[in-house]
Amino acid sequence: MSSTKLKAIPKRSYRSERRERQARETRERILAVASAEFERRGYVATSMRAVAEAAGVSVPTVELVFGTKSQLLRAAISSAIRGDAEPVPMLKRAWAQRAQEASSVGEFLAIVGRVLVEGEQRSAGPILAAFEAANHDESMSALADQLRGQRAETAAWLVDELIARASLRREITREQAIDTVWLLMDPHGFIALTRDRGWTAERFEAWFIDSVHKLLLAGESATSAAATRSRPSRSTTSTSRRRTS
Repeated sequence: MSSTKLKAIPKRSYRSERRERQARETRERILAVASAEFERRGYVATSMRAVAEAAGVSVPTVELVFGTKSQLLRAAISSAIRGDAEPVPMLKRAWAQRAQEASSVGEFLAIVGRVLVEGEQRSAGPILAAFEAANHDESMSALADQLRGQRAETAAWLVDELIARASLRREITREQAIDTVWLLMDPHGFIALTRDRGWTAERFEAWFIDSVHKLLLAGESATSAAATRSRPSRSTTSTSRRRTS
């Protein structure tokens, strides 16, 4: 009998790209449905069963992926704010870098205003559901506080970037400017104006930018920033001239 030992054959790790893609698509579908359900029904009235049925999966599948309803709401809000499944903080994303590289207040706020409105369209409803949940579920209070804190962090970043490019009004402190932006970003206001008062997203975006100009910036800075935003682009001007010629 041979004494030669056979080498152990290493086990191959099984990885199915198709299976991973399907799991990712299922997760994203559940999150999209959950955001819509929380916005439409509110936290209390939204059930895991309703989310599962709308997403075309079983309740155990939703629970396996997300756990509890509160964890599902957290995940839905996080996904809605970011707009994708990448776990990259908002202020570390490419849009924030582009905004920081902007040379003028007008250019900076144009980038920020667009991203803000797109984020509000996706996340305002689920965020309000979280605030509602905090009134009924003590464990959700931490999430509500975290969301308010994140808004304050973004408002502080925005104000500091403004100060780097322009002067605040003499009577406005940095802290007051942060509070003003924090309020302008409030999802309650976005929902009230776009849903109850019929504003378009474009109108809200213009209102936000104009409000920042008028409420925070000193006269010359505000005038210059507003002129930068309202100045027609070269392509638009050329098109207008061609039409009138």
